[in-house]
Amino acid sequence: MARATQVLAVTTVVAAATAVWLFVDNRSLRAQLADHATGSAAPVAAKVADATAVDPWTQAQRGAGSGSAKMHGTAPTLPDTKEESRLERRQRRQLEFAAMFGRGSGETPDEYRARIVPLIKTGLAIPRAHVEELRKEAEAAAHVTAEQSKKLDAAFDKAYSNVLDYANKEIADGTLSPYERNVSGMLEFAGGLGTMLGEVNAQIGTVLTPDQVKTLGDSGFEWGEYLAVEAPWENLEPPPPPKH
Repeated sequence: MARATQVLAVTTVVAAATAVWLFVDNRSLRAQLADHATGSAAPVAAKVADATAVDPWTQAQRGAGSGSAKMHGTAPTLPDTKEESRLERRQRRQLEFAAMFGRGSGETPDEYRARIVPLIKTGLAIPRAHVEELRKEAEAAAHVTAEQSKKLDAAFDKAYSNVLDYANKEIADGTLSPYERNVSGMLEFAGGLGTMLGEVNAQIGTVLTPDQVKTLGDSGFEWGEYLAVEAPWENLEPPPPPKH
C-alpha cells in the first residue's frame, strides 16, 4: 500500500508539471507558426519565381544540355542533417527546462514570480477545473454533506501548507533543481509526498464514513490526483540562482 501511494504521488506530480510544460511548449509552437504565416503567400511565390528565373543551375536543367552544366559547375547541396539522438534530445530538453524554470542572470525573486506564476496558473487551470468537477460528482454520489466537505477542505489546507514547506526545503538545498536531472532526488521527494498523502487519507477517514470512502473509491475519484493538482504550486519559493 505504501509503495502504491508513493507511485501515485510520483505520477500526479509529474502530471501537474507536464501540464505546465505542455502549455508553454504549445504556446511557443503557436508563436512560431504565427511568425511563418505573417504576410501573404503571393509575395513569397513571386520571390521564388524570380530566384528560379536567374538560377543558372535551374536554367541548365531546363534544356541547356551538358555544356551549360559544365559551364556553371555542380549545383550546391545542403549538408546532411544530423539526426538528434535520444540522449542529445534529453540534454536539450533539460537545458530548455532549466532556461524556463531556473533563475535568469540577475533575475530577482519577484521578477521570477512575475514570469513563472502566470505560466503555472494557466497550465493548471484546466486540470484543476477537471478534478473539481470530479470531486463534486463523487461527493454527490457518496452523499457527502456540506459540513463534511468543509472539514475535508480544512484538512487539505493543512496538507498543502506541509507540502509547500517540504518542497521549498528540497528546492533550497538543491534536491529539487531545474538545472540538473536528479532522479534519486525526485524519488526521495515523491516518497515524502506519499507519506503526507497517507496522513491525509487517514484524516479523510475521520471525516467520512467507511461507506462514503468506499463509494468515492468505487467512483474512480482519486484523492492523490486531486491534491497534487490543487496544491498551490504557484506559491513555491523561487529556486536559487544557478552556480557558475
